[in-house]
Amino acid sequence: MATTAPVPFDVKLMNLTATLVFAVFGVVLLAAGAWWVLRQPFFPIVGIKVDGEVTHNNAVTLRANVAPQLAGNFFTVDLARARTAFESVPWVRKAVVRREFPNKLRATLTEQVAVAHWGDEAGSKLVNGFGEVFEANVAEVDDQLPRLDGPIEQAGQVLGMYRLLAPLFQPYELSVVELGLSSRGSWHVLLDSGALVELGRGRSEEVVARTERFLRTVSQVAAQYGRTVASVEGADLRHNEGYALRMRGVTTVVNDPKKK
Repeated sequence: MATTAPVPFDVKLMNLTATLVFAVFGVVLLAAGAWWVLRQPFFPIVGIKVDGEVTHNNAVTLRANVAPQLAGNFFTVDLARARTAFESVPWVRKAVVRREFPNKLRATLTEQVAVAHWGDEAGSKLVNGFGEVFEANVAEVDDQLPRLDGPIEQAGQVLGMYRLLAPLFQPYELSVVELGLSSRGSWHVLLDSGALVELGRGRSEEVVARTERFLRTVSQVAAQYGRTVASVEGADLRHNEGYALRMRGVTTVVNDPKKK
């Protein structure tokens, strides 16, 4: 009875190698074919759905602004680029873009919510509740919003200081209409009465404490001259032992009662 000779190892290795080469070639060929098909105009994007917060924009305007920036079809469109395109539209803070089978994109938007103006009145910058500065049409926001200013990279700190200081003035029927931080780290506020108050430098708790001491005593000081807090034109809290006060032709330096 005849016996079959064993296949040499090198022949087995060559057969295995050939099989793997053909398999890899087949996979590459299929992938290339699939990629070619996907890049053909067989799967166009026929619509963009927009939902979420669109108070300052409408879906038609958004689609008109974004569509020219999109390239490719349903499968090849760059979603990151689409998100950037939506977020470049004024008032859009964040966009989440995804494919919606079979031929649409859906963009879910979060709009900016302005809590203050930023910088000088000629500018178009606003601040949102996260302390982020953005540009938009300032005519669309409430004129009663406060104005903040300072180094733009410290916008969050300026907003945080405003939130600490504004409630301190409210019991005295005063409102902070402007808060500024100089490049040297000194704070000042402008009140709705027209008074400019220099708060000086320091940590937030130091500035708050200095402001509280001023507010506790300024009514009594103004009364000594027959005036009220509304008569204050300006104050400088940067003095170690008290503060300087301006009231319609009266200038005085008030000692801090706690220093006596």
